[in-house]
Amino acid sequence: QVQVVESGGGSAQVGGSLRLSCAASGYTDSTYCMGWFRRVPGKEREGVATIDKYGSTTYGDSVKGRFTISKDFAKNTVYLQMNSLKPEDTAMYFCAAHLRPAAPCSILYRGFGYWGQGTQVTVSS
Repeated sequence: QVQVVESGGGSAQVGGSLRLSCAASGYTDSTYCMGWFRRVPGKEREGVATIDKYGSTTYGDSVKGRFTISKDFAKNTVYLQMNSLKPEDTAMYFCAAHLRPAAPCSILYRGFGYWGQGTQVTVSS
């Protein structure tokens, strides 16, 4: 059973930075995809970024150029570096993973089967 656990959320000011971490356990094969999604109450879940086992990434348009997803393969940990934060980045951020090498590793993919509990990010002016 795969588990993913997020950490690193909190508060930041506009223009500031935060880094989220997501540790995956219970899985030993590197052929999987991990990603970050966010949700604001009353709105649909939004894909933020994904990274596959080769290090290929996808980003949502709203975060391109500001957020960077990276992965420490040795630690099975994925990071989301968030810079130039805006109030609209305020959301609950979720880490997710899927184990399907034949499936796309993309923020548009709906088959992520493993989710963390989420970590809150609040950006204020």
